[in-house]
Amino acid sequence: LALSSLSNTLAVNNSGRWWGIINVASSTNLLTDSKNVQLVLDPSLQLLSRKQRKLIRQNPGILHSVSSGLQAAIKECKWQFRNRRWNCPTSQGPNIFGKIVNRGCRETAFIFAITSAGVTHSVARSCSEGSIESCTCDYRRRGPGGPDWHWGGCSDNIDFGRLFGREFVDSSEKGRDLRFLMNLHNNEAGRMTVFSEMRQECKCHGMSGSCTVRTCWMRLPTFRAVGDVLKDRFDGASRVIYGNKGSNRASRVELHHLEPENPAHKPPSPHDLVYFEKSPNFCTYSGKTGTAGTAGRFCNSSSPGLDGCELLCCGRGYRTRTQRVTERCNCTFHWCCHVSCLNCTNTQVLHECL
Repeated sequence: LALSSLSNTLAVNNSGRWWGIINVASSTNLLTDSKNVQLVLDPSLQLLSRKQRKLIRQNPGILHSVSSGLQAAIKECKWQFRNRRWNCPTSQGPNIFGKIVNRGCRETAFIFAITSAGVTHSVARSCSEGSIESCTCDYRRRGPGGPDWHWGGCSDNIDFGRLFGREFVDSSEKGRDLRFLMNLHNNEAGRMTVFSEMRQECKCHGMSGSCTVRTCWMRLPTFRAVGDVLKDRFDGASRVIYGNKGSNRASRVELHHLEPENPAHKPPSPHDLVYFEKSPNFCTYSGKTGTAGTAGRFCNSSSPGLDGCELLCCGRGYRTRTQRVTERCNCTFHWCCHVSCLNCTNTQVLHECL
């Protein structure tokens, strides 16, 4: 799937190595970044499309921004689902998110939305930081704004981020089936979330900090805020079916659309996440669905929630063990400039699903 190969092709792991980028030149996949450093996409992976490579060439410096956005999306996905049976597992194989991306369930919807949001967020921020040569701050908000403030400063360029994200990420999707419509919808929902969470930020001016007038600009939300909103929409995702208006006069976009599976429900809004099939059982290992199961996961024995041992271990029970952990503690700052700490050893009680 294009999303998986895209993540593998551009993501950077914790050791700083590029996944899927090698130092073997090829006339078909050679890219050059803003510092004229040649980066080559690994031909053994499902490569970026011709349109995606063209977009990267047309926007020097954007390759690293896309990579950072994907990496932030992976990190956020893992954090949001850290206490769930499905905890957003990843691997360094050809499909970074595993077989789950080939399904049409809620988890797939979240992966597409958070990844699309990550690219949009990172590119918009990079524009205002000056690290992409083809875009800058959003300077359209200038002049009067209110009785005691005016527009100014450097607004994050969300419009460029959304436009590039749509062109870059959506170009991976092919076809006209339900999966195609679902993926495009969730991609857009991710971008819309970044846009809708933009906030006004201001700086005061005046004698002795009197704040006689303020200069304001639009600032991107933290990516954690984006992840929180998308997680809420994951919990309230809409199950949809393939709709067809059946009119030859309708445009292709109008002809094929998503409808709620339950006719009594409202059609999904552009902000909603959508899915069309039930999630697999994440309790046990399944090679068919690519689920690892929850055996060996740590749980909270005192929690009645999803992270509790009863729910997380799917009723199989759990084992308890203790381990001694040594950490730095009682740290003191000495002027200037040294920090001294003690080593404290504590005993931790861990509960592990059977």
